[in-house]
Amino acid sequence: MAKELKPGDRVQWNTPQGKTTGTVKKKLTSARKIKGHVARASKENPEYLVQSEKSSKQATHKPGELR
Repeated sequence: MAKELKPGDRVQWNTPQGKTTGTVKKKLTSARKIKGHVARASKENPEYLVQSEKSSKQATHKPGELR
């Protein structure tokens, strides 16, 4: 993924059940605990907090996982 994502952007990613779509909520540039998992984001390696359209659940993803 080449372009910078911003809150409100619609994205797609792969899950074990197939492709899922959702919305970017925020760019993470520091470690954060989400649902018992620690997202080890940093300024050099950011991650994105996304919300699934289908389930409304939130998760973090690396930029290369999002389309």
